[in-house]
Amino acid sequence: MSKALIIVESPTKAKTIARFLGKDYVVKSSMGHIRDLPKSKIGVDPAKDFEITYEIPAKAKKTVAELKKLAKSSEEVILATDEDREGEAISWHLAHILKLKPSSAKRMVFHEITESAIKEALANPRYIDLNLVDAQQARRALDRLVGYKLSPFLWQKVQRGLSAGRVQSVALRLIVDREREIEAFQSQEYWTIQGIFNSNNDKSLDISSTLTHIDNKRLDKFTFKSESESQNLVDKLQTLSYKVKSIENKAVSRNPYPPFITSSLQQDAARRLYFSAKQTMMIAQQLYEGIAIGSRGQIGLITYMRTDSTNLSAQSISAAKSEIIKQFGEKYYQSRQFKTKSKNAQEAHEAIRPTDPSITPEEVKPFLDDKQYKLYTLIWSRFMASQMKPATFETMNVVIQDIESSKYTFSTSGKRLVFDGFMRVYDLKSEDVILPGLSEGENLATKKIEGEQHFTQPPARYSESSLVKALETNAIGRPSTYASIISTIQTRGYVVKNEDRRFAPTDIGKTVTDMLVEHFPQIVDIEFTAKVEEQFDEISLGKDTYQKAMADFYNPFAENLQAKEKTVERHREIITDRVCPECGGQLELKRSKFGKFIACTNYPECKYTDKSDEEKQLQADFGGEKCPNCDDGVMEVKSGRFGPFLGCSNYPTCKTIKKIENKTGEKCPECQIGDMVFKKGKRGPFKACNRYPECKYIEGAKKKAVSSYKSKKPTKAKTK
Repeated sequence: MSKALIIVESPTKAKTIARFLGKDYVVKSSMGHIRDLPKSKIGVDPAKDFEITYEIPAKAKKTVAELKKLAKSSEEVILATDEDREGEAISWHLAHILKLKPSSAKRMVFHEITESAIKEALANPRYIDLNLVDAQQARRALDRLVGYKLSPFLWQKVQRGLSAGRVQSVALRLIVDREREIEAFQSQEYWTIQGIFNSNNDKSLDISSTLTHIDNKRLDKFTFKSESESQNLVDKLQTLSYKVKSIENKAVSRNPYPPFITSSLQQDAARRLYFSAKQTMMIAQQLYEGIAIGSRGQIGLITYMRTDSTNLSAQSISAAKSEIIKQFGEKYYQSRQFKTKSKNAQEAHEAIRPTDPSITPEEVKPFLDDKQYKLYTLIWSRFMASQMKPATFETMNVVIQDIESSKYTFSTSGKRLVFDGFMRVYDLKSEDVILPGLSEGENLATKKIEGEQHFTQPPARYSESSLVKALETNAIGRPSTYASIISTIQTRGYVVKNEDRRFAPTDIGKTVTDMLVEHFPQIVDIEFTAKVEEQFDEISLGKDTYQKAMADFYNPFAENLQAKEKTVERHREIITDRVCPECGGQLELKRSKFGKFIACTNYPECKYTDKSDEEKQLQADFGGEKCPNCDDGVMEVKSGRFGPFLGCSNYPTCKTIKKIENKTGEKCPECQIGDMVFKKGKRGPFKACNRYPECKYIEGAKKKAVSSYKSKKPTKAKTK
């Protein structure tokens, strides 16, 4: 008989923990959730105080049988799932299945998988926190009710196959609202006046400056709205002489950022590494659960990655001190603690940090794949930087005025990095702007004064990083749910990522949002969603109950849904310039999982359908070429979940597919084989060879694409 059975969620976590314990312990994995809501029905009964029905999924039955057998033959069972609401709920489900009393079942918690942390957790077990369980159940049950009740409404009123979620719909609204802002934006022209001067003592360095004041009055952004307005003044300024009115030198410090929490890790990984939130959390999970590092064996490299807290343990700060002094010297070290901003940082008790700062990224690089290495380096660097001295700069602010009247004032500034401090490990973009040695009253030589044209820019579409920030700022979901929220709205086809890695709503995403905003405003109301999150937090603290929170949300929602099912007409996109050729009825644009198509509104009496005008145009532009892999096939435009593509007319006999490319009509000048295609990058449009990565030739695009169709495509035809 084994002394104790320890149950965790994942096999990797089980393997890592088992290394630290002796033969008296058996560590097993539950393989995630072992009970869940049924797939075939709602599983939440509002008439019975929102009682939840759980079932064991088919894939978990073998695991459950094994755990029951082991539990029966063990002296005690210890539940060691993650220290958050989800982990607490898994422990609660395990307790029910293994017939353990939740009020007395042993629960060990830890935020890092190291020998000392595991042994300390074993020595200090607690019981299952039923408040955390209720908070998790409230979220799960509410999301199930909204999804299972609202999705059929969208099927009836918009299109079959659509779905709606409580928090996903709010995230989608953020993206749609931003798109509408961009569409409505009207760019305004404005001009600034730039002066370039030289010091008589050092003419090798230009002093670039901007006209900021006239008669000591600061200029407004739109003071000069056209070239003619600015040019009159430029002509006058060019006739004047200038001197240095004042110079201000001062030292400026830049402090390091706090160590990562879940949201800031997702944001920084998106900005620096181009990882999606989902990808970041998946890789962080691997680093947390443990990786075999040579002679060190399998160890967890980072602390728990779902956390709202920036707190650091005294032990971790001490370890950072030793490593910083060892690597960079004592002048780089400065101890810090950071105040947690979250009102209810319940996900864990520490920030995301390396479990052992002495394990450097370079040491573990041979044992990690490229993405694991990059993310570990980011986490290690951010933590180490948080315990280092500020970076210091020497700044020079220079004010330049005309000699004749002192009426016109130009300003400029320069800076120089004096001490890199934390930037030694956590690089921030900071280029020195060197100004020549100047003295107050010194006369300057005028090299050039000219007007510079600008246009106001619309707000940018959300990137992965800025969307996570918006979700956090507006309290939509929790840090642990951001990745799934963003992934879900992409999977449903409501948003796409464009070439600049930014989110744009699809037509159906806009339609769903408009329907929800008009008829279910509370569901997509940002403030209301934040209040629901606060209510979940209150449940986790024992200040509110599961039943009350559910009733507060669901009862008004259900009443509104019942009314809307009777009064809301089906959404139709009627085509006004043609009628059905078979029955004379109206035609409408419809959507399916294969894309848009035209159908008669008299369906099912009339079953006339036709391709959409967009698809016909694509066929005219890109279809018709001979299939490269069969004798008599022709490439036709088809639609899939990722949009239009070219497929062989002999499908399924021939499964050749090819991405649609926006060709320039030119051959690649470097390889002489590939075709040049229009693409878009974060710095604007460009042309590239379609044989990438075999040929990496690119050049700037000087003319517009011949088609407005955009696609993400590698180029070669391939056979599935």
